[in-house]
Amino acid sequence: MTLARRMTEIQPFQVMEIWNRAKELEALGKRIIQMQIGEPDFTTPDPVIAASVEALKRHPIHYTSAVGMLPLRQAISRHYRERYHLDVPASRIVVTAGASGALLIAAGVLVNPGDEILMPDPAYPCNRHFVRFFEGEVKSIPVGPQTQYQLTRELIETNWSEKTRGVFIASPSNPTGTMIAPAEMRAIIEAVHARGGVVIVDEIYQGLTYASAFESALAHSDRIFVVNSFSKYFSMTGWRLGWLVVPEECMREVETFAQNAFICPSAPAQYAGIAAFAPETTAILEARRAEFRRRRDFLVPALRELGFSIPVTPEGAFYIYAGIERFAPDSGKFALEVLEQAGVAITPGKDFGLNQAERYVRFAYTRSIDDLQESVQRLRKFLRG
Repeated sequence: MTLARRMTEIQPFQVMEIWNRAKELEALGKRIIQMQIGEPDFTTPDPVIAASVEALKRHPIHYTSAVGMLPLRQAISRHYRERYHLDVPASRIVVTAGASGALLIAAGVLVNPGDEILMPDPAYPCNRHFVRFFEGEVKSIPVGPQTQYQLTRELIETNWSEKTRGVFIASPSNPTGTMIAPAEMRAIIEAVHARGGVVIVDEIYQGLTYASAFESALAHSDRIFVVNSFSKYFSMTGWRLGWLVVPEECMREVETFAQNAFICPSAPAQYAGIAAFAPETTAILEARRAEFRRRRDFLVPALRELGFSIPVTPEGAFYIYAGIERFAPDSGKFALEVLEQAGVAITPGKDFGLNQAERYVRFAYTRSIDDLQESVQRLRKFLRG
């Protein structure tokens, strides 16, 4: 059978090789500390689960609007107003099947065949694949610690070409956990709009910031597309629920795309999502955010002491992008050796692009402090043994 040519350019996650081998080792009775997957170790908050159960008992579960239930869209709108002091009306909010659904919609309504989208390298791998789904082209721009592993206005202006359609950025980012400063975000948006381009901003880790108060890119423009998710801050990965903030004039096309691609998001998940913004849920989530910060503050200096290079302290998410140049020339081989010999699962940098990817690995501090301490002890023994 002949498949579409695009599939030769869409690669599977490299980390799945690590994940599969970790499961094999666990089946053999070996304890593996899994730090390779970007999934919070916390369960869904009890108020969210209770709301979903109650909804299943009291409400008929049918199709909803393609853009989501109005009460959930209104809850998201209040969240922006109360937490970020932004007026984002429910009429601009589209509830989606996870952030992946939001990313697919954004790419689907914005990218034409041959359009070029600028992205940083390293970056979350699916972002470039979403562009490829619609026959667009990604221009990956190498970034490093000098720019917080983020694009800047200068880099965008330098790399803009006649076929450039826009930029795709993330703050906080995966895999680096770094953020784009508000002044730089404004400058990026202004530069892209001045060239008639579009801006897609991934704010999936919006709630998980540690160094300073987070400012959404929506503070700088209402003509951008912003993706968010219930998976990370809200600890609701398996519910597959996210949202997309859309310029008002694009809502009809976005709704049309959503109708045809997904029909609607999961109704039970949407009822659960409403409870994600309840005060009692927020109290739980903020305690978890403090715990993630405590883990970061332990693991970053501990890895530096072992010899990993971490030139930029992550400001958000729950990742550390660490250089392995003192230990090995190949991150894929290094990650497998660490798994086999130390029982610690980490992600090779090759998952996130081509820019010096063999020199980096990603640690996800989505494990307890006790597990993180044990992982450091295991790594110390492995590196010095």
